[in-house]
This record gives sequence, C-alpha cells and structure tokens, in this order.
Amino acid sequence: MSQLTYSVPGVEINGSFEAGFETILTAEALEFIARLHRKFNATRKQLLADRVKRQLAINNGEMPDFLMETASVRSGDWQVAAIPDDLQDRRTEITGPVDRKMVINALNCGAQVFMADLEDASSPSWHNCVDGQINLFDAVRRQIDFTASNGKEYKLKDKTAVLLVRPRGWHLEEKHMTVDGESISGSLFDFGLYFFHNAKELLFRGSGPYYYIPKLENYREARLWNEVFVEAQKQLGVPNGTVKVTVLLETILASFEIEEILYELKDHIVGMNAGRWDYIFSIIKKFRNHRDFIMPDRAQVTMGVSFMKAYAELLVKLCHKRGAHAIGGMSAFIPSKDEAANQLAFEKVAQDKSNEAAQGYDGTWVAHPFLVSVAQKEFDKVLGSRPHQKHVLRGDLQINGTDLITIDIEGSKITEAGLRLNINVGILYIESWLQGVGAAALYNLMEDAATAEISRAQVWQWLHNDDVRLSDGREVDRALYSEIFKEEKEKAAELLGPKRVSSGKLEIAARLFDKMVREQDFKDFLTLDAYKEL
Repeated sequence: MSQLTYSVPGVEINGSFEAGFETILTAEALEFIARLHRKFNATRKQLLADRVKRQLAINNGEMPDFLMETASVRSGDWQVAAIPDDLQDRRTEITGPVDRKMVINALNCGAQVFMADLEDASSPSWHNCVDGQINLFDAVRRQIDFTASNGKEYKLKDKTAVLLVRPRGWHLEEKHMTVDGESISGSLFDFGLYFFHNAKELLFRGSGPYYYIPKLENYREARLWNEVFVEAQKQLGVPNGTVKVTVLLETILASFEIEEILYELKDHIVGMNAGRWDYIFSIIKKFRNHRDFIMPDRAQVTMGVSFMKAYAELLVKLCHKRGAHAIGGMSAFIPSKDEAANQLAFEKVAQDKSNEAAQGYDGTWVAHPFLVSVAQKEFDKVLGSRPHQKHVLRGDLQINGTDLITIDIEGSKITEAGLRLNINVGILYIESWLQGVGAAALYNLMEDAATAEISRAQVWQWLHNDDVRLSDGREVDRALYSEIFKEEKEKAAELLGPKRVSSGKLEIAARLFDKMVREQDFKDFLTLDAYKEL
C-alpha cells in the first residue's frame, strides 16, 4: 500500500493506494470530479441546510402538501425524453453491493437490470468505494472474473442484465478525498468516477451511463443533479441526455413533488422506483415528534395499508402520465435451509409482485437471484410480450395530500417482540456495516441501511413520545428499553460468536445504536455517525 504518485492541484487523497487503484484514481479522473465539486458543492450544502429548515417547520406543525408554486408544471403538457432500447423492458431488477462476485452473479441471474449499489447496500470504506469502481469498470468491458477460495470460477454469460449504478445520496461525503481542504460529496465521487471512466465505453457498446438516484426530498435537489449531468456531459463531450436516471421515490416530501422531479430531470430521467423501506423510515423521521405518526411493529407496515398504497399508486399514475417507467419495491427475502419457510416466503413475494403488476408497475426489485423467476413470472402474466405497461394511466385514481400522511393501520400494535427485533437487527446491521458489509443477511431477510434505519427510528419514536405502550400495556420507557437492549446485545454477541465479537465492532455498534436512540436530537442518518468509526 502507498499513496498517489502524482499531484493534482487542490486534491488530497487520504486513503491508501492499493494495487489496481491506479485504474480508477487517475489524475484526469480526479481533476474531473474536483471540477464538479468546485462547481456544485456550495449548492449541495445549501440544499442540505434547507432540509434542516423544512424539518423545523414540520416539527412546528407545518404539514406538507402539493406545491402552489409549481402548479403550472403539474398542469403542463410535457413528457420525459425518449428512453433507450435497453431500458424499455425492466420487469425484474436485482440490487446488491459492488463486490466482484456479487457483480458477476447479479449480471448473470436472468434479471433485466442490475442496480449496482454504492449506497444503502454498501459499507463505504475506502477500499469498498474504489474497489467497487474497479469492478464496475471491468464489468462494463466484460473483463470481469473471479475465483473463489474453493476454486470455483465466476465469469459473465453472453447475455447479462443492463447495469445501473446507485451513487451515495447528497447528505454523504467521501472523507478520503478533499478538494481545496473540503471533503468531496460522496454523490459526486461515485457518479463522477463511474461516468468519467465508462460513459464513452458504454455508448460504444450500445448502452449508456445509467444511474439510480437516491434520497431526493424535493425538486430543487433533482435540479442540482440535472445540472451535474449537463456539466459532466459537456466536459466529456458526449450529447446532453446521454445520462439516463431512475429516481428512487423514497422520501415522504418527494411524494408531493413527483411531477416536479420528473420535470427537472426530463432530459435524463426514464423512471421512478418505489423505495418502500426508506419511505417508511422517512415518514417516521419527518413526523417523529407527532403522535399521529407513531408506527406499529415494522412488519405491520405493508404495501396494503392505506398510506403506502396511496404512495405506490400515485407513483404509477404520475410516471405514466409523463412517459416514464414505474418500478416496484424491494422483496428483501433470501432463501434459507428451511424449505417450508421458503415456500411460504415465495408465496408472499409472488403475491406482492402480482399486486404491483396489477397496479400498473412496469417492473420490480428483488434482493436475491432465487427470486428473479418468482417476480418475473408475475409480471409476465400481465405484460406478456410487451416491454412495459405505460398505457395504464390510472385515470380512476384520485389521491390527495391527506391520503399520503394519514397513518391509519387497522389493528396496529407495538409488541415486545417488535421492540426486541428492532434493537437486535439495528445492532447487528451496524456491526456488519462496520465490518465492511452493507448488505447483511439477518433472519432470512437482506437488511440494508434503509431497513436498519426503520428499526433505529422506530425505537427512537417509541421512546421519545409520551405514553407509548406495548400491546401488553407496558410503557416504552428508558427502563424497559435498557433492560431489553442489554438482553438483545447479549443475543447478538451469541449469534456472532467470540471470534467476531473480539474485533470490537459489536461494542461500537451497540454504543452507536444506544446513543442514537437515547439522544433527544434525532440523527437524520445512522450512517453519518457510523462513518466516523469506519
């Protein structure tokens, strides 16, 4: 290991320079993303400050609604730009982190799209971030292969999924690279390196630089991304509109600005995805101080409850109105050794995907290759040989702002089991993240940062609102929490085993979780504090 052997004015790399990093961390690439940082970082920071102001307004009772200022956008006659041929059929998409074996398996699994995730399913260690870019670089050029410790070899099939890349959200920074003494945006780092190295190569191969954009809260944040795309394309000399993006609709505030986000990105956007887990987390986070928004056990917050169904169907209606795809949410189930449990889970996944296809979605997400055929079968029934169903306009659907924020779940309850699961999963996920693994297989589900955020946020919400009680009548107070936290930490240690515990990451994870749920001031993202320990 060493440092860079050359100097880029104003740029410092504080992470180790490992073998192979020279492919990605070239002087030209670092200069490219430094220019993006200098041009756009001030706006990014202002938008993050605006999020804080909006949160204070919500804390004071100002509820969101559709915007008066953008009524002309919603009533206007416009469509998003033409969608490339290789993004027309997206009936099944698989997601996962960017380690080499995962990239190969996901591209080979039979899904139409693989979303390579540099965000919620990845732990952003310096090694993971740069090594992931190397793996993507090699995948684009079909020169990626992998030999496991048991000698098994992995390589790409002739036909593979279309590659989309999810960079980190606007709120995250890359601490290992500074520009003029300031940490670079994780978004610009991830987006810029992939674009710089691969845009022209992808075009040569008949595809393009395609992305998933996470965590947007309003149309102004979408506008900033659009400005980044325009500038990046200009610098590299590729036509405007070459970048194509799908936006994850995963915040409650963005659900009031769907058409505005589509409009701001209309030259580059091809669709939206129902990011259901982050969406639930966003509702808890934004309305955390209001008793009307207290959520029950997370297992009860399904896509069938009224406010989640309203959000899901509104996404389909407005995307199709503007000529964009609507992509359904994640099935996080992963197979186990228990065949009876597998069969029950497969049935639930099939029903979930059947519901999405019936609502008008053009495709959906899964977390494991075994689920690709299950999801695809349900969309095949509805789509047949058609690539999508954007002709389904849902003119029958009338959804107002109240529908999106009325948290009404019949028979809802908070149970001791739900509280225990949240604490246990929260600790175990953070421990995994600190170990460098951002997609953790826990209890037959693929947990990522979004699902862990639900667990953490729910415990905070239950603990910090007055007189929140379990189904057996006990109040969720600090004494009860402390007792259960101690027991669940011990269970986590037992599950991990002495060798894993000896790394010290469990202690750090438990301390971080405990601190974040006890503090009066809610931390917007658990990864911000955890990143300091990575």
